[in-house]
Amino acid sequence: MSKYVLTFSKSGLIRFTSHLDMLRLFKRGFRRAGIELKYSQGFNPHPRMGFAQPLSLGYLAEAELLEFETTREYTKDEIISSMKPTLAQGIAIHGVGIAEGKKSLAALVDSATYTVTFPVSVFRKDFRQVTADYLAQKEIIVLKHSKKSGETKQMNIREKVRSLEAEAGGNHQLVLKMLLDQGSHSNLNPEPVIRTFLEFAQLDVPRCEILVCRNGLHFGVDDPVRWM
Repeated sequence: MSKYVLTFSKSGLIRFTSHLDMLRLFKRGFRRAGIELKYSQGFNPHPRMGFAQPLSLGYLAEAELLEFETTREYTKDEIISSMKPTLAQGIAIHGVGIAEGKKSLAALVDSATYTVTFPVSVFRKDFRQVTADYLAQKEIIVLKHSKKSGETKQMNIREKVRSLEAEAGGNHQLVLKMLLDQGSHSNLNPEPVIRTFLEFAQLDVPRCEILVCRNGLHFGVDDPVRWM
C-alpha cells in the first residue's frame, strides 16, 4: 500500500465544477487509468482519497492537492501518463509526491494564498494605502449564518487575514494578493474579505466580474509531501 499526492491546476470552465463532482471526476479518472485505489472497509466502501481543502465553486487554482492511497506502488511517470488522458479539459497534473506521516493533508493545512482580480484600474486610487488602512482596522466584522442553530452572528475576521497586498495586473487591473487562515483549526474564505474590502474601498463592482484564484496551500509544519 502507498499514499500519494497529486498537485494539479484548475482553469477555464472546469472551475464551475463542484467539490463533489471533482471527487467523482478523479475517481473515474483513476479507474480508467487502471490505478488500483485502496478502499475503506465496511458496508459502503469508498476509495481512500480526498482533497487537502475544498475549493469554492468558480475559483481557479494553480496548485491543488489530492491525496490518495493505492494497493501497490506506482512511479511518478506511470501516474501522470495514465491519468493525463482521463481528466477533463482545464485540469492539468503538475507533480506527484509521497505523503509522509500519519496525519492527512487536510489536518495539516494551515493557510492559503489567493489572487483576486478586480475589473478596476489600479490607478483609480492609491490602493496600496487603501489595503494598509484596511488591515489597520482592529476589527473587520462580518455576519455568519449557522446552519445548525439557524442563528446569524457577528464574526471578526481581522486575525484570520495574515497579509493583503495590492498590485497591478493585466490591463492595469487591481489585484489583491491574500494570505488567509485555511484549515481545520482556523479557516477564512476569501468571500468576506472581498465583500468588506469593496465596502471599505468604496468600489461598486459586481461579484460576478471578480476573478479568484487559489495559488497554493501551506502547512504549519515542514512539507509533509516528498515530491518524486
